[in-house]
Amino acid sequence: MSKANDPSLKSWIKIPDDSDFPIQNLPFGVFKTEYLEAAAGVAIGEYVLDLTYLHENGFLDGLELPPGIFNQSCLTSFIGLGKKITSSVRERVSELLQHDNDELQQNKPARELALIPQAEVEMLMPVSVANYTDFYSSIEHATNVGTMFRDPDNALLPNWRHLPVGYHGRASSIIPSGVDIKRPKGQTKAPDADKPSFGASKRLDFELEMAFITCKENGLGNAVSTSEAEDYIFGFVLFNDWSARDVQVWEYVPLGPFLAKSFASSISPWIVTMDALVPFRVDGPEQEPEVLPYLKFEGQKNFDINLQVFIQPEQGDEDLVSKSNFKYMYWNVNQQLAHQTVNGCNIQVGDMYASGTISGPTPDSYGSMLELAWKGTRPIKLSDGSERKFIEDGDTVIIRGFAENEGVRIGFGEVRSKVLPAD
Repeated sequence: MSKANDPSLKSWIKIPDDSDFPIQNLPFGVFKTEYLEAAAGVAIGEYVLDLTYLHENGFLDGLELPPGIFNQSCLTSFIGLGKKITSSVRERVSELLQHDNDELQQNKPARELALIPQAEVEMLMPVSVANYTDFYSSIEHATNVGTMFRDPDNALLPNWRHLPVGYHGRASSIIPSGVDIKRPKGQTKAPDADKPSFGASKRLDFELEMAFITCKENGLGNAVSTSEAEDYIFGFVLFNDWSARDVQVWEYVPLGPFLAKSFASSISPWIVTMDALVPFRVDGPEQEPEVLPYLKFEGQKNFDINLQVFIQPEQGDEDLVSKSNFKYMYWNVNQQLAHQTVNGCNIQVGDMYASGTISGPTPDSYGSMLELAWKGTRPIKLSDGSERKFIEDGDTVIIRGFAENEGVRIGFGEVRSKVLPAD
C-alpha cells in the first residue's frame, strides 16, 4: 500500500468533508488560468497545486524529472515516464501537503503561487488521446439491450461470455467536461418506413462509462498479460459516450457504430491514478463459462466506485436519474487490455479504453436512457414536471463518481456537457 493512501493522513490545506480531492487522492490534470498557459496540476481540496511551479522551484528535486515536463499542454510526456516516476511524484506531493510538513506550508510566497483556487482555472484535456477503444463489458447492459432488440431468451450473443467485446472509436472527438455538444445528424429509418431519411437525431442518449489511460508501450506484436496489465494503466476518468440511438440502429449492421458515436465523447478532466484506487478493489462477478487461459487473472480486479448521472433542464434543477457502480463490470480492465493486445496490437502512451455502459441489476442503476426509459416506453419524470425518453436540447448531463471507505472519499469530480440544437 502506498504511503500516500494512508487513511490517517491529514493536510494543512482545509478540505471540505464532501470533497472528491482529499490528500489520499491527488489526481493529475492540465489547467490554465487568465495568467498561466496550460500546465500540469494536482487537485487538492478546492485548489489546484501547480506542478510546474513546484518543479521549477526545487520542491521535486531528486525525482529524475526532465526540464519542462509539467509545462506542457497535456500529461502524455509525464505519464510516459513510467509508473515508478509518476508514483514517486504523487508520494512527494503527498509529503508536501501533510499537516506536519513545513516546506510549502510555511513558505508563504511559494504557497500563494503554487496553490490556485479551482474556481479560477479552466480544465483542459489531460492527454492527447492516441487511440480509443470502447468495450461492451457490463452484462446487465448487454442483456438489457439484447432483450430490447433481439430475443429476450437469448439476449447475449454467443461470443459475449467468452471475450470482452469492443470496437475502435474516434479519438479526435473526445472532449473535456464543460464543452457543449451539438445534436448530431445522420440517417435514420423508422420501422414502418420504406427508406431512410436524413436529419437531427431524435434519440440522443448518454452512456455512463469509465475509461482507463495507458502509460506504457508494448511494441507491435507483443501481447500484454492480465498479470502485467496494471503496469500499463496510469489511471481513470469518468466517460460519457454520447450515442445517437436512432442513427445507430440503422447503421450498425454489419460493422457496428459509426456516426452514432463518433460526434462526441466527454470525459472528466482529472485522472485518478491506479495507485489511489488500490484500497477500493473488490471481486467482480463470477465468469461462466471458464475463460480462455489468456483472460484468466488472480486477485481482485474490479473497483467499488459509486457512479451517478444527473439531468439538468435548461431552466431547472438537476435530477438524479441513475445510480450505478463500476464494480458491476463483468470484464475487468486487466482482461480488456489483455484482449486488446493478444493479437499483437501495439498500445501507446495516452490510449483511452472505455468500459462500455455500466448498468447495475436494478432499473435505477441502468447506465443509459435507452434502458432507464426502456426504449422510450417508460418516460422518466423530472422534478420540473417534464418527462424524458431521451436527452433534449438544452439538457445538461452530469456524471459524478467516487469511492469511499475507512472515512476516505476518492472522487473524480464530474463530467458535464450541455446539448445544443443541431445546426
